[in-house]
Order: sequence, then structure tokens, then C-alpha cells
Amino acid sequence: MNGTVDLAKLEARHTALENEIDTELHRPLPDQAHITRLKREKLKIKEELSLLSGELAVA
Repeated sequence: MNGTVDLAKLEARHTALENEIDTELHRPLPDQAHITRLKREKLKIKEELSLLSGELAVA
């Protein structure tokens, strides 16, 4: 059950990052460094989600 909770938290954070990136991209002068940091964090979360999903599928 702990993996399911972690998965839900990661999915929520991933969605929040997508929204934050989208908001930043649509500003008049988007901060590219900030966007890059957000995208890196989003990628790390996506990798964690893949690992957790694989672990949950096996279990």
C-alpha cells in the first residue's frame, strides 16, 4: 500500500510540474533556466514513476 501512496504523490507532483512549466512557457518573458530545472525534476519523477509502476506490476 505504501507504494500506491508514493505513486499517487509522484503523479500529483508530475501534474503540478506540467502545469508550472506550461504557465512559465506562456509568460511574456519565460525564464528558460527555471523551465529547465522544472523539466529536469519532471523527468526524475517520471523515472521514479516508471520504477514504482514496474515494481507494483511485479508484486
